[in-house]
Amino acid sequence: MKRVPEPELMDEPDQARAYAEADFDQPNTLFVDTFARCFPDFNRGRLLDVGCGPADIPIRFAGLFPELNVVAIDGAQSMITLADRVIERAGMSTRIRTLCWRIGQEPGPGDIQGLFDGVISNSLLHHLDEPETLWRAISKYAKIHAPVLVMDLRRPRSQNAANEIVEEYSGNEPEILKRDFYHSLLASYREDEVREQLIAAGLSYFNVERISDRHLVAYGRLSAG
Repeated sequence: MKRVPEPELMDEPDQARAYAEADFDQPNTLFVDTFARCFPDFNRGRLLDVGCGPADIPIRFAGLFPELNVVAIDGAQSMITLADRVIERAGMSTRIRTLCWRIGQEPGPGDIQGLFDGVISNSLLHHLDEPETLWRAISKYAKIHAPVLVMDLRRPRSQNAANEIVEEYSGNEPEILKRDFYHSLLASYREDEVREQLIAAGLSYFNVERISDRHLVAYGRLSAG
């Protein structure tokens, strides 16, 4: 099945609210557990989350690593507004800084001027028709040897398979969320496509793995070469 692009930003208030209220505990736990497996020695410093959505993952990282500060960016102001509320309720406002900024726009905001000890991104890649924007941002803002983990959906073999995945994992969710999940599956990349992106970005040494029936990850430590 060929990739079918979808809008880059989820900036409709109803769309952002449905996303924030949905149960993403399983994939978000998978993300954090995968990071801990790949980079067991990471526990402090500054972390950049690219495409943070409603900030569940930044909150999980800040709770897991008391000596970590997070800069969480998203291109959709509606997501940042929700993220700020959730972060405040979690008591993490002093350790998680949110910014509404779309990667690829220059100059970047002041809070990301400088290098980060780690860079993460979850469920952003499939929104990008020009995925090199994400890989360039990672190369620009990560310190040498910084751990990098990008997780995203993996495109199914057919539209019928995509529908089956939606019903299995989001069958009880609102229609707007099921619709977005379906379109996100059609817009996602496969492992070979991600490997091609990494080669073009000079990050061919990153690993690419399928880690569930609907997710893949790309990860590695940024190299000086």
